[in-house]
Amino acid sequence: MTATLNKSTRALNERALDTIFHEARTANGFLPEPVPAELLERIVESAKVPPTAMNSLPLRVVFVTTPEGRERLKPLLSPGNVAKVESAPVTAILARDLNFHASLPRLFPHAPQAYFDMARDNADSMSLQNATLQAGYFILSARAHGLDAGPMGGFDNAGVDAEFFPDGTRKSILLVSLGYGDDSKLFPRNPRLEFDEIASFV
Repeated sequence: MTATLNKSTRALNERALDTIFHEARTANGFLPEPVPAELLERIVESAKVPPTAMNSLPLRVVFVTTPEGRERLKPLLSPGNVAKVESAPVTAILARDLNFHASLPRLFPHAPQAYFDMARDNADSMSLQNATLQAGYFILSARAHGLDAGPMGGFDNAGVDAEFFPDGTRKSILLVSLGYGDDSKLFPRNPRLEFDEIASFV
């Protein structure tokens, strides 16, 4: 009974929920304030904790922080995303590791070999599903650590993979620009579905 009561007090306060969800917006431009590498490390450390299948952790991140890195990335962007990347102090390339199963004996040590073989044989689908799940964790972690995030499709996946992952074992899934957002670049928030359009009880 005591444990249940203690757990019932864990809910975040409204300020925290606003930071992560209700007031958070997709950043379209950023203020010229740097983001320290230590903060990016803390974001990854938090994002790696939530669940993935077999604790597989297939997400890999390349933080583009230098002018040289941005110049490599810019030709691979759709035109509407170039200004976002130019203004962002950091753009994270989120990718999935097709060889994630090589780490499973360490990450999921109690499983029999058959589980590792299954993961290897289904590496494409498992890495896509679980790295995409982790991409959501990554965005929430960035917000929780005080940054604004601008997740983006709109890039040449094959080109990014050739430029940043030439060994062919990683495939890009999403770009996320990070920094302190310029609120003057925000669009009005679009409508959201109502609860009963999203969820039901059975």
